[in-house]
Amino acid sequence: MTSTVKLERDIEAAHLFDDWLEKARVALETPDVERFTALFADDGYWMDYLAFTWRYRTFQGHEEIRGAAERTLASHAVRSITVSAERARPRLARRSGTNVLEGFFDFETVDGAGTAYVRLRLHDDGTDPTVWVLLTTLQSVRGYTERTGINRPRGREEDDGTMNWLDRRNAEQAFENRDPEVIIVGGGHSALTLGARLRQMGVDALILEKNHRIGDNWRNRYHALTLHNEVATNTLPYMPYPTTWPSFLPKDKLAQWLESYAEAMELNVWTDSEVIGAHRDEQTSRWTVRIRRGDGSITERTAPQVVLSTGGHSGVPKLPQIPGLEDFAGRAFHSSAYHSATEHVGENVVVIGAGSSAHDIAKDLYENGAGSVTMIQRNPSAVISLDPCGTMVYSAYSDDLDPADVDFVQAATPYPILKSTYQWLTKKTCDLDRDLIEGLEAAGFRTDFEPDHTGFHMKYLRKGGGYYINAGCSELIIDGKIGIRQAADLDRIEAGGLRMRDGSLLPADTLVLASGYENQQEGVRQLFGDEVAERVGSIWGFDENYIMRNMWVRTAQDGFWVMGGSLMEARLYSTYLAVQIRADLLGILPSEGLA
Repeated sequence: MTSTVKLERDIEAAHLFDDWLEKARVALETPDVERFTALFADDGYWMDYLAFTWRYRTFQGHEEIRGAAERTLASHAVRSITVSAERARPRLARRSGTNVLEGFFDFETVDGAGTAYVRLRLHDDGTDPTVWVLLTTLQSVRGYTERTGINRPRGREEDDGTMNWLDRRNAEQAFENRDPEVIIVGGGHSALTLGARLRQMGVDALILEKNHRIGDNWRNRYHALTLHNEVATNTLPYMPYPTTWPSFLPKDKLAQWLESYAEAMELNVWTDSEVIGAHRDEQTSRWTVRIRRGDGSITERTAPQVVLSTGGHSGVPKLPQIPGLEDFAGRAFHSSAYHSATEHVGENVVVIGAGSSAHDIAKDLYENGAGSVTMIQRNPSAVISLDPCGTMVYSAYSDDLDPADVDFVQAATPYPILKSTYQWLTKKTCDLDRDLIEGLEAAGFRTDFEPDHTGFHMKYLRKGGGYYINAGCSELIIDGKIGIRQAADLDRIEAGGLRMRDGSLLPADTLVLASGYENQQEGVRQLFGDEVAERVGSIWGFDENYIMRNMWVRTAQDGFWVMGGSLMEARLYSTYLAVQIRADLLGILPSEGLA
């Protein structure tokens, strides 16, 4: 496309979007429920993230959209609708074989400032575009706009001549004369991202990290670990990575960045601080959190809000129940305790599991001198090539696009569209990976891409695991350099190894139990007790609105939240969790969704 043609299309997109936005402005600001409903295609979607419903909701079709609008529009007093100045400009595109117009607009309600993304279907007969998907979001609570850009602090507000910036930071970190408004349990990327959002919204948060340094949750993982998706997908809010960085981040590089991020964002983090219990006083509506510091002393801090952020989607290792495991004479440990293959040179190592960690560990062991490496597969796994297929899922993210804009587009994907998109993508990747998949099956490795053929990423969303993006281990399995056996063929474990059902013994000096993690509900149970855990319920996997269950949203336990997910999910949902916490502290967050 020539620059002239692109300019003409940009101008056309801007004019078309302005025309549509004027109709939307009248419908929303009047408000006129029928006009608003008429903006949508018959099969159109209205997705709302907090702006009107204070929940994550999706409405499809005129009947559902009309009903939701009747319950919410009038009470929210929408105004100040304008094309977003800080987002990508309106653009013409083609999605799923359909010509569309996409754009962002900002608005205000009685609760705060919002941003919306809309995808409009264009019609060949020249009739008005209709909404295919509209995503409305609440970005900040009234009176608490993020302190960024033109709203940044001046830096001299508290300069009274007695304390400089460092003095104030040290005092702020200590929490000697005040309690925090929010205590975040865990100090990984999700906790730091949420902490950064809360700080910009004026919320006083204390982050408790049990490790010695920020980033140790990555540093202490196995030696060869790198991220399996590209750097453009994994940026953190407010601080993009340097453009000189590699596409795939090594774990130690990410760990160093997280430490720098916490310092640059002025987050109040206590390291060497392990939470050993917590309880809530229902009379005062405050949590008391017991903390073991690095010197062994026990201290307590109270706060009205607590966030559990101790793992991407779970943090409690799951140990398999295998007959005879207690009789094994060698070393046996969960994959979370695996650090380096140099500890296992010359050994016969059996890795029980066939997910991402199992593959990475098996490859690391083989390449660094283990005597033999065998994987025990318990369930079929989805396996795709790193390039081109693994990167294809995240291809919307690139260095020349603002990840915050792409996050909007990704979020504005209702489940039926998400499902059909993943089915299309899985068919394409399986075709491209045919030789890889056939080679694995021939070697005795079972593959599976979900019963509805939605592939590896839907496995992640539904189950939190069960897949591997091939970074070289699959070829080792295909070539027979890493053995593969099925758990169904395992009879029991003995002192010297694994006794198979055919009577043969698979010798083992070390067992690595790459068996995944318990539901995060068990993490709640460990720290907060059975009553809170049962009240909160299961965490992760789709709820009835196809949002991760009890993640990034108000739970059934007052003042208790869960923050987790990938780097991309943490960047996206930290905004909405911070908005909810800010609103709850102000007493304006309703106990139930409004629609």
